[in-house]
Amino acid sequence: MSTEERTYGPTALLTPANLMTSFRIVVAPLFIYLLIAHRINWWTSLVGFLAAASDYFDGIVARRHGTTTSGAFLDPLADKIIVLGSLYALIVSRGHHLNFFIVPAVIITLREIWMSIYRSKASKKGISIPASQIAKWKTFVQDWAIALCVLPFTAHHTWLAFITIWIATLMTVYTGWKYYVDGKKAI
Repeated sequence: MSTEERTYGPTALLTPANLMTSFRIVVAPLFIYLLIAHRINWWTSLVGFLAAASDYFDGIVARRHGTTTSGAFLDPLADKIIVLGSLYALIVSRGHHLNFFIVPAVIITLREIWMSIYRSKASKKGISIPASQIAKWKTFVQDWAIALCVLPFTAHHTWLAFITIWIATLMTVYTGWKYYVDGKKAI
């Protein structure tokens, strides 16, 4: 996209995409509370759906109006808050029923911490590591693993969430490795 076609410059803060991302950050505590207090519930499902939908649509809007450096920071931050907060809320909410989330939650957390440090170091060298398509799918699969624990018609079939969260965990490890390899090539 050339600069003439951009609605917002790369340093813009107040953009429609950033507002949608900010919505996700603001709604995250409500969603986490609902997960702990009323896990299997249509209201919890609705709030989770709105958060996931805003993630999908903010990407479309950002590409249409022009991506920003603030958006490149805020979007993955919102994803981390929603996904990690939700995983730990699910573990806390129903302990023994969702113990299988503990190992994936720790692996995903460690990858996210490592990736944040790695991206920070790369940015100090002037290297940007944008989200790949498979990383976007990874977030989608993580969201579905959480949704399967919340939706009233799937929540009691924990094997669905078990399979989905492990697929997401494998995708998480793979994308972390891929970012590392691609970053090394760029350096």
